[in-house]
Amino acid sequence: MATRIGYLGPKGTFTKAAVDAIFNDEDNQAYKTIPECIDAVKQGYVTFGVLPLENALEGTVNLTIDYLIQYKMLKIVSEVVMPIRQHLMVYPYNKKNLGNITTIYSHPHALAQCHRFLHNGMRHVVTETFTSTGAAAKYVSEHPELPVGAIANEHAAKEYGLEIVKHDIHDFSNNHTRFVVLHKNDNAVRSKQLEETGYKTTLMITLPTDHAGALHQVLSAFAWRNINLSKIESRPMKTGLGNYYFLIDIEQQMDDILIPNTILELEALGCSVEVLGSYPYYLIK
Repeated sequence: MATRIGYLGPKGTFTKAAVDAIFNDEDNQAYKTIPECIDAVKQGYVTFGVLPLENALEGTVNLTIDYLIQYKMLKIVSEVVMPIRQHLMVYPYNKKNLGNITTIYSHPHALAQCHRFLHNGMRHVVTETFTSTGAAAKYVSEHPELPVGAIANEHAAKEYGLEIVKHDIHDFSNNHTRFVVLHKNDNAVRSKQLEETGYKTTLMITLPTDHAGALHQVLSAFAWRNINLSKIESRPMKTGLGNYYFLIDIEQQMDDILIPNTILELEALGCSVEVLGSYPYYLIK
């Protein structure tokens, strides 16, 4: 089967921009929800799935993590970190009549990220949520007769023929989102157009319930080996209150000795360890 890329759509989303950054001209398919995209990879309808994993302001995209953990058969094979720049856009006919705009559409996170702009300069405008910034832009393009606008990225403006009337209206300039590429096997995917920033290995660790100080011992197993951790996060196991697993990002590629021996030590403590992927990552500035 030819390589096909599934992603959280529609066109014009930041996820689609991540697809274009990592892949070239491969066939791609937009999905309305994260579970639909993950199911498509699992069932072989697409070769890879590209989904948001974490936002600098909003935190982890729990749905992506939870479904990834649930299936376990999918691996993270690449990651790209992209800046999130939000713009106000309208149908070209309405660009000279911004004062007449009655409604602005966007994803809830995008509206929250542009709170100061909306509060200070657009108090008269009603905001309504869409499933994505791309979907909001698409709606505005399909209703040129309405005095409405969308908050989305420049890719959406280009895709749907809208005109950006206010650039960079987001509250924080350092907002970024991590997008991961998922696949059935653990063969790393490298971008041909981006320079590799580094390598990560992501582990899921479940602690033994009857072992006092287990988390401290887990972290010590990494510390005495001088293994650098860039992230540690707990997530509920959904089996009852107080039951958690831990997601750990290691700032290096899976090797033959260091990380495997760490895993053996953790398992000797009674922990369960799952490797979610060892993959290159890219930072777009």
